[in-house]
Amino acid sequence: MSSQPVLEVRGLDKSFGPVQVLHDVAFSAYAGEVTALVGDNGAGKSTLVKCIGGIHPMDAGEYILDGKPVSVNTPREAADLGIEIVYQDLALCDNLDIVQNMFLGRERKSGLVLDEATMEEMAAKTLDSLSVRTVKSIRQRVASLSGGQRQTVAIAKAVLWNSKIVILDEPTAALGVAQTAQVLELVRRLADNGLAVVLISHNLNDVFAVSDRISALYLGRMAAQVRTSDVTHAQVVELITSGRSGELGLQNLNGATP
Repeated sequence: MSSQPVLEVRGLDKSFGPVQVLHDVAFSAYAGEVTALVGDNGAGKSTLVKCIGGIHPMDAGEYILDGKPVSVNTPREAADLGIEIVYQDLALCDNLDIVQNMFLGRERKSGLVLDEATMEEMAAKTLDSLSVRTVKSIRQRVASLSGGQRQTVAIAKAVLWNSKIVILDEPTAALGVAQTAQVLELVRRLADNGLAVVLISHNLNDVFAVSDRISALYLGRMAAQVRTSDVTHAQVVELITSGRSGELGLQNLNGATP
């Protein structure tokens, strides 16, 4: 684990018309760790992630990657810097197989012809590096996969391109118990392989099962960023619902109340 964050956002403000959604938000993610981003509906989680991913421009603030200021204005720029986001809809095509999905829009070619052999090899190596054993064939159509397998393919697609940071938006939503366990194991494995993983989740059992740090948003402000081992389930619930818990929270961190 690194003592310096691979990704750091400072003083992030974001408004949509007259409505300010994010207020002076600070957020960090560390290589080799899972950082859980939690907050109630409307707290600003999606907006923060879309600013990080280059979908929404930041109104104010600093964006720092590997200790250096960077400018991210489009999703392509974020991807080129090694930042990948797996959204809830997974962005997979049911009519294509696993290899075709993993290389969709980034196909490898040999001259004018698709280099199927190279793509198959790269896909297989990526799945193997993540110890994925649940897929029968990398040429299976995505339509035939279970929810957990689909999530696995979407995550493998994100890490295929030498990414540094993988952001997962509610990866266990609508999954059964066994599939949830499978995906959480994969999330932990990503961090153990040295990636910085950001896990967005409303399920605090999942958060405490795999995360190293917890960042709690409350009404567009970062209420607290803490090590998971330093807080209880009840304290995190209080941070999510009121922005503070005992000595933790907005009032303690910056003297301000939301």
